[in-house]
Amino acid sequence: MRKLIFEEFISLDGLAADENGSTSFFESATLNKHSDEEQLKWLDTIDTILLGANTYEMFVQFWPTDQSKGELVADKLNTLPKLVFSKRLKEAPWGNYEPAQLVDTDAAETVRKLKLENGKDMVLWGSISLAQSLMKADLIDEYRIRIVPVVLGKGRPLFENSDVMDFQLDEVKKYESGLLLLKYRRKASVGQ
Repeated sequence: MRKLIFEEFISLDGLAADENGSTSFFESATLNKHSDEEQLKWLDTIDTILLGANTYEMFVQFWPTDQSKGELVADKLNTLPKLVFSKRLKEAPWGNYEPAQLVDTDAAETVRKLKLENGKDMVLWGSISLAQSLMKADLIDEYRIRIVPVVLGKGRPLFENSDVMDFQLDEVKKYESGLLLLKYRRKASVGQ
């Protein structure tokens, strides 16, 4: 069975975006300098990228453009198949690459079916509303939380209005920039 891996950057105070919705607090080549090599290797275990509409709109402005040239993960990221969950978008082009497939049906049900298919793992990047709905449905197998050494004070929390969730820490990786990668998985509920 395929795994769904959720990867998200957050501030030290647990925010995934600042009060204006910006994620610029983690958009730094210096911050990600050494983690990109590992990210590129990890992407070899992924065959599908899942995105919500807002994250798709942010990603498509950068990744399939000349701006991403020189980014270590750009070629791999641009060529992987993408699913964009949205009821408002009518199409999801990806520059000169294959367009993303739009999914306007129930996200949890779609992900349940995808997890049963043969293939490599899937990654969900950003897409906080989508991630929170998949958390509630207990469909995320692994959480890769990248903690950025900054306090935003105000913004959008990753675990907003969440039920109690218990995690097991599987790995911690510290980078020279101060960035931390924490890999967690949900602990099984009693009776599972």
